[in-house]
Amino acid sequence: MLVGRLQILQQHLQGPQEMSGSLTTHVLNTAGGIPARGLTLTLSKLDTPQGKWVQLSRSVTDEDGRCPSLLRGVPLTAGTYQLRFDTGEYWKQLQQESFYPYVEIVFTITDPKQKYHVPLLLSPYSYTTYRGS
Repeated sequence: MLVGRLQILQQHLQGPQEMSGSLTTHVLNTAGGIPARGLTLTLSKLDTPQGKWVQLSRSVTDEDGRCPSLLRGVPLTAGTYQLRFDTGEYWKQLQQESFYPYVEIVFTITDPKQKYHVPLLLSPYSYTTYRGS
């Protein structure tokens, strides 16, 4: 566990990531007071000329409910992005009924050199999001 964290820290301090921004998310199951581990999500970017979403990555939250690197080596660029969380399947795995089969968060990146963190607070019948730090 410590080795993995040291590698992440080392990557953060070295190379091209130092000059570019990042995009991360963290999902918390507020009904249970626990991280939402094992929740599948996709990151897409709006192709402006085509007006269609292009999927960039598919991820699963870790034990702490986090996806520390959604871009997986692809540089962050200005544009409109969408995070789609498969909340229905998450609640089904917990054997709980839910109202929202998925949550889509659409946001705009204007300065790709910044760090962007998009948390999701989740319960079976509500959700909240905000731009984190």
